[in-house]
Amino acid sequence: MKFFIDGLFCNIFLFSFSWSTIQHIKLVSPKIFLASSLYNPSSLLHILYITKHDLKPTKKTLKMDCLQDWPEPIVRVQSLSESGVHTIPDRYIKSPIDRPSTNVSNCHINIPVIDLSADPEQVVKAIGSVCKEWGFFQVVNHGVDPMLMRRVRDTWRGFFYEPMEVKQQYANSPKTYEGYGSRLGIVKGAKLDWGDYYFLHVRPKSLMNQEKWPALPSFLRPTTSEYTQEVQKLCERLMIILSKGLGLKEESLQEEFGGADNVGACLRVNFYPKCPQPDLTLGLSSHSDPGGMTVLLADDHVKGLQVRKDGAWVTVQPEPHAFIVNVGDQIQVLSNAIYKSVEHRVIVSSTNERVSMAFFYNPRSDLPLSPISKLVTTDRPALYQPMTFDEYRLYIRTRGPKGKAQVESLKTVQ
Repeated sequence: MKFFIDGLFCNIFLFSFSWSTIQHIKLVSPKIFLASSLYNPSSLLHILYITKHDLKPTKKTLKMDCLQDWPEPIVRVQSLSESGVHTIPDRYIKSPIDRPSTNVSNCHINIPVIDLSADPEQVVKAIGSVCKEWGFFQVVNHGVDPMLMRRVRDTWRGFFYEPMEVKQQYANSPKTYEGYGSRLGIVKGAKLDWGDYYFLHVRPKSLMNQEKWPALPSFLRPTTSEYTQEVQKLCERLMIILSKGLGLKEESLQEEFGGADNVGACLRVNFYPKCPQPDLTLGLSSHSDPGGMTVLLADDHVKGLQVRKDGAWVTVQPEPHAFIVNVGDQIQVLSNAIYKSVEHRVIVSSTNERVSMAFFYNPRSDLPLSPISKLVTTDRPALYQPMTFDEYRLYIRTRGPKGKAQVESLKTVQ
């Protein structure tokens, strides 16, 4: 069926959809109400829907292709900041409940810090406990050279200092998000975040193309390649620890991801410029990460990451030479919600810009994921139906960051 929704043509393949996929479509296009569904012997799903629009089905197709182009001209936040504006445009002003001053913890607490050089059994126990309670932790003595960490962050800061005509050569689109960008989601008129970014693929090898990485600064490509290889090794090590923390064999989570050779990995480099009214906006709105696991290299001078804990926002205090690690939605699903993906957001500053680098370690994108059978019991039934990461991430790429709305909507048991 082909629908015209919010100014976009969307092709939706109707065979073999699970109920969780239907809930996903409902979230992506909330104007469509999926009233009922029924599988026939050939697995054709019949969808009844009503909408405020006149949606005329035309023909069946083999793809879900809603992401065409940005709905409005892209404005680079860095250019806005450097223009000397004293007030931010309305597009960046958040509703009062979402502004940085709301529900911020006054307690001097920080996310846990774990030394990976400590006794292995104690490390497994500590990380397992933290993933259940916080979903976030910092790791030190992780094996990645601090000089490399500093060099790659400074190199990418140099890219954002390049002239706009250089950066614009890599302007991205919502089809893949790869390249230089300034927004998430394709909803026309949506509130925007105060930040620019660069998104690139690292794995699988079939998607990695260094020609799509910036050519300037001249050493960016080799430095980024070296850095991502080292962080991928760290992710593989953490996957073993996370598996053991669930009482599983050390290879279990990696196998569920499709094996080390088939994972998806990508890097998002964030640039948060100075903001004249930081109390009205966010660098990145509240969300949980849709993928498997995130390893963040934070700015070494400017704080900005906030994590939701017990209903309040806790500002993370980065440790020197540490990585900040968090559980993503896919590991929450695989662990049957034993491990928690947690909402987080980014605040901005009126006096300092900020650079951070998020490495996303994701499952093979076409592999259906659901709770691991050994973690499903009579007392704790499976909370999620199978869904591929390709299906899952369409939500944030279409609607933008929306807290934990997606993963919570997919629960089969509330």
